[in-house]
Amino acid sequence: MKKKIDWSWLREIRISNIIKLILAGLVNSIGVTCFIAPVSLYDSGVSGTSILLSQLLHISLSVFLILLNIPLFLFGLKRQGPLLTFYAIISVASYSIFAFLINDVLPIDVSIASPLAGQDLLLCAVFGGIISGIGSGLAIRFGGAMDGVEVMAVTFAGKMGISVGTFMMIYNVILYIICGIVNNSWILPLYSIVTYFAGSKAVDFIVEGLDRSKAATIITSNPDEVCWALSKEFKNGMTISEARGFYSGESKTSVYLVLHWYQITKVRDIVHKYDPNAFVTISEVANVFTAKER
Repeated sequence: MKKKIDWSWLREIRISNIIKLILAGLVNSIGVTCFIAPVSLYDSGVSGTSILLSQLLHISLSVFLILLNIPLFLFGLKRQGPLLTFYAIISVASYSIFAFLINDVLPIDVSIASPLAGQDLLLCAVFGGIISGIGSGLAIRFGGAMDGVEVMAVTFAGKMGISVGTFMMIYNVILYIICGIVNNSWILPLYSIVTYFAGSKAVDFIVEGLDRSKAATIITSNPDEVCWALSKEFKNGMTISEARGFYSGESKTSVYLVLHWYQITKVRDIVHKYDPNAFVTISEVANVFTAKER
């Protein structure tokens, strides 16, 4: 019996997300076509591979963006789901279309220099990385993706016994080595590493936000005094749970709360005032929200 295709995911498509993903494609295309590609720098992932192939074969960058990205997204359809695949294709298609317009239609000369940074490799590397990273971050934040290598990473990294981040890094290192060999120079690949680093930080900023919070976990024998003091000082909610020491077998209480970085010192002082033997750990958290805010 022929298996029925499930089209229920179509109801989850949001027009607002599509508009935002088109905007993400525009931003990413500006970073690549106006800063990175004109001075022969290389972006990361499929975008960087497309730039290299465009230089070697003298074919429009937008052609390779589509030819390389979309098959990878379709390849990962089962793992990432149809909605993310659809949004990812929208992201890449808009990126490719805007890249074509900037390179081949609009009266903007991006053939030998950046229209904004000239031939300054450092400026092009930094600002190209930041702007393209913002575009990629926006795509991720609104449910899509801008690079099919991420699909390969999710699919094959586990089978290779490495993390997704390590897979991406290995891919980009190999790409930059090939670029250096092809160009018989390591200057551009080294500057491209700067582009990659700037882009990665920009993606983190867009996806996780600048004002990242801290989470404190407090193991204490005096939970009532500690919690009341913290609540009075910060007006924060807290979660408490019972804990037991592994070696001592002593019963304790674990207190969990989210705070800002500038509150860390005050937390430490309050906790040690009411329980000098308390154990406190601080970790970084991002995207703090309630279920109602999603």
